[in-house]
Amino acid sequence: MNDDFGADLLTLVDDEGQEHEFEILDVIENDEGCFYALLPTFEDPQQEVESEGTYYIFEVIEEDGEQQLAEVEDEELLDRLAAVFEQHFEELFDAEDGEPEE
Repeated sequence: MNDDFGADLLTLVDDEGQEHEFEILDVIENDEGCFYALLPTFEDPQQEVESEGTYYIFEVIEEDGEQQLAEVEDEELLDRLAAVFEQHFEELFDAEDGEPEE
């Protein structure tokens, strides 16, 4: 299969200075802010299998005039966002499965 478009990748640096690469799965902007669903990338295929497709939700915050991504700490907000992202993923999956359009 030949993809004309590659994945949108983003590199984040943690508090210890370690770089981590993620694929951007989806972005939500609403009254509560801007949020990214990110899937870690792995060089070792076994690590990818073991991750079981776990993705992370980050919030865009502004710090010292720069936009940064931070973990969502509010559990209720995180649950609401996860539900919206999951619905987007299902819609995308259904569309890629070739459901006939009406």
